[in-house]
Amino acid sequence: MTDLPLSSSLEPDRENLPRHIAIIMDGNGRWAQSRGLMRLIGHKAGVNTVQKIVKAAREIGIEVLTLYAFSSENWKRPAKEVSGLMSLLKTYLESEISSMQENSISLRCLGRRENLPEDIRETLNASIAKTAGNRGLILNLALSYGSRDEIVMAARETAKLCLAGKLDPDQLTEEIFADHLYTAGLPDPDLIIRTGGEFRLSNFLLWQASYAEIFVTDIHWPDFTRENFITAIADFQQRQRRFGKTGDQISDDSQSQTI
Repeated sequence: MTDLPLSSSLEPDRENLPRHIAIIMDGNGRWAQSRGLMRLIGHKAGVNTVQKIVKAAREIGIEVLTLYAFSSENWKRPAKEVSGLMSLLKTYLESEISSMQENSISLRCLGRRENLPEDIRETLNASIAKTAGNRGLILNLALSYGSRDEIVMAARETAKLCLAGKLDPDQLTEEIFADHLYTAGLPDPDLIIRTGGEFRLSNFLLWQASYAEIFVTDIHWPDFTRENFITAIADFQQRQRRFGKTGDQISDDSQSQTI
């Protein structure tokens, strides 16, 4: 667990921000159950947190924010809960479009949006189209998303190119493969935050997270605040990212860049 003490004056170093933050928004159901409430009430409370964290990311200057909103496995949940989640999603999209426009937020979707109900898909597609020209924060909603499925999809697409003679298998690189993922053109996440205290990725951005820093907190998503978000960023900024090198090599590289 990597929680740090909070300070009302805590602010991140804006010269060393993670470009891409991804969040596994866990704990809505447990938050509600601990209060004797229906799980859907927890999801509603979680939507309020989404609004606060999106605003904070925009204000701080984060380039990309990816929120794990609904996994491919979540379709297995009780039909009533799934229906309620879809209704909340539609309400969120309809209510936030003006704020996205005002704050130059570009909405994108990671996942099989064709699996979403038609009315949700239409609302989502309209929001994506309306915000496509915005040049501020890129907000990715991972919906009906599973990372293994994404990787298989990318493998299938690159295989088709090889069979069509458009790509030599020996010339396939990580960069070419990544161009067939949902996140094509975006930086990999520098920081993955998971609320709710569980230590797993849950089939989320497995390819992209290969060198992400991971921050886990016991705080359930509805209770996660702007201050908690900044704490996670501050913790990230204290870490030395080595990417396979030794700490001494990183120090030497940093010194050579300042000479």
